[in-house]
Amino acid sequence: MSIVVNVKDLKKEFKISKRQRKIQQCRTNIALNGLSFEVNKGEIYALLGTNGAGKTTTLRILSTLLKPDDGKCYIDGVNVSEEPDKIRSKIGFLTSELKLDGFFTPNYLYDFFSDLYGVKSELRIVRKKELFNTLGIDKFAEVKVSNLSTGMKQPIAISLVHDPDIIIYDEPTNGLDIVSSKMVIDYLKELKTNGKTIIISTHIFEVVEKVADRVGIVINGKLEYEDSISRIKKEKSLEDVFFEVYYSKEGEH
Repeated sequence: MSIVVNVKDLKKEFKISKRQRKIQQCRTNIALNGLSFEVNKGEIYALLGTNGAGKTTTLRILSTLLKPDDGKCYIDGVNVSEEPDKIRSKIGFLTSELKLDGFFTPNYLYDFFSDLYGVKSELRIVRKKELFNTLGIDKFAEVKVSNLSTGMKQPIAISLVHDPDIIIYDEPTNGLDIVSSKMVIDYLKELKTNGKTIIISTHIFEVVEKVADRVGIVINGKLEYEDSISRIKKEKSLEDVFFEVYYSKEGEH
């Protein structure tokens, strides 16, 4: 297998506000503390961890939204920090925190982002029909975003207008009901079938077990465990593995 994403010894700290300093007695928060992992072409790789473990920070660095304090990331051999424009053309970044303007419709937003990415009109029409049908958006294409359900507000279609080969998805089922969650999980599987390379972050064991080929457990900004889901399932549940690793590492602090 060829390695598509290579993350080497990432480090990132954030300054803490004066109010937080009174509680935490420190000036910075260490989000990443030497995190490293690799993702193979055509696989779904999951970063699993608690809130604040460093998962989202990692994905934001991969997506060029943040720069690391130290360490390097490569996507298709391109240094993420040094050539962010090249990276943005290769990836689709999705997050439940991305809020779409409620005044516009999915139809308008899809066309707007297609223009930004320079997607040709003929291809745009084909891609829009395919995505809207798959994600159930076709019936709501002309409904304002403010009137859509949480599931329909997911910016999946808009983030994939340029048909990227690498998809980075932060907390894919966060805040979704069971129907919308299944839709997202099924679509991730379909994307993998179509040869896409996918990285997700989540704190939900079931999501990892359903979609991921491999999982990396992140604790306090470090990758502390990594294995294939198939190998884990032969011996125990992912939940059991996680808590074994979690309590062993937390005991060191």
